[in-house]
Amino acid sequence: MAQETGAARQPPLFSIPAFWPLQMYASLVGEEAALYSRNLKFVAEELKLHGGLAPVLATPNQVRLPLRTMTLRDYGAPGAGIPTLVNAPFAGHTAMIADYQKSQSLVGTLLANGLPHVALTDWKSATPDMKDLEIDNYLADLVVAIDDLGGRVNLVGLCQGGWTSAMVAARFPDKVNSLVLAGAPIDTFAGDGPLKHMVQEAPEGFYEKLVEAGGGLMKGKLMLRGWKNMNPKQHYFQEHVDLYEHLDDPAYLAKEEVFESWYENPIDLPGRWYLQAIHQIFKENRLAKGSFVALGRQLNLHDIRCPTYLLAGASDDITTPEQVLDAAKYIGTPKDALVAETVPGGHVGLFMGARTLKDHWPAIARWIVAHAS
Repeated sequence: MAQETGAARQPPLFSIPAFWPLQMYASLVGEEAALYSRNLKFVAEELKLHGGLAPVLATPNQVRLPLRTMTLRDYGAPGAGIPTLVNAPFAGHTAMIADYQKSQSLVGTLLANGLPHVALTDWKSATPDMKDLEIDNYLADLVVAIDDLGGRVNLVGLCQGGWTSAMVAARFPDKVNSLVLAGAPIDTFAGDGPLKHMVQEAPEGFYEKLVEAGGGLMKGKLMLRGWKNMNPKQHYFQEHVDLYEHLDDPAYLAKEEVFESWYENPIDLPGRWYLQAIHQIFKENRLAKGSFVALGRQLNLHDIRCPTYLLAGASDDITTPEQVLDAAKYIGTPKDALVAETVPGGHVGLFMGARTLKDHWPAIARWIVAHAS
């Protein structure tokens, strides 16, 4: 039997009690190195999520018409029947809300359910030279888009794109074959949502100061800060904790990156447009009252007689269900051509929620097809 060497017979260095502190230190250094690496990864991901990603539309499309206020985009097969124009919100975020990702795309859902040609208003961020543009300027470009599409469309208005869509339908009834208003504040005095109270209670000078701070623009970053302040615990604490806990989950990170590429990249609004919207639409409710003047004519929602679909979110605290559904009191659409539906979920979920896109929008697409004429 071979004789053991002296070195082999000696116990490991760290088994000697006097060296236990060194072993503990070595262990801590290793743990701290791992923690340091994880923290660096966390910081890099935070920077990426909060402004380091650009919003990207999910579905292949073509630029149909570049206008000053928007890019009109074509999807599907242009020329196949009456086009369906999705009028995205002009409220501080991009049109990605209508074409979010492959599995959550309103545009994709419409295309897959019988509507061969869909177009999208991709509203641009306002530049300093656009600070004095008015609601009329945006309505005029929306009409130009409709005319470029052939002069008659199925119009789908989302959120703030809803009240501009209703304005066009009332001002030019022959240009709108059917109308869908989803999460659209038509009667801004209806319901009891927090946004309604915030707008009503804040003095006019408050909004003017915000525009002044933006050099004549309503800055998207400033609006984003306001939205986050409506739920500070979630945005300033919980979302960072959630991210840290899921740093090693690629699926979670991919989902967050898609969302934040949209949410953390707000667009600027013309100050004049913004103040008009606050004062005339939300503080005075002129559209519902029939006193709003658009493109030289006083609007009467009763002039909307096309088939109309009203879609509201049951837990929507931005545009409460009443603000959408009360449109039925004002428009002239016959009752047999009017649908009013409230679905589960909140505001953003109406347009990009997987459940709503799967369970409700396919039927809306088929409803549009059924009323194409």
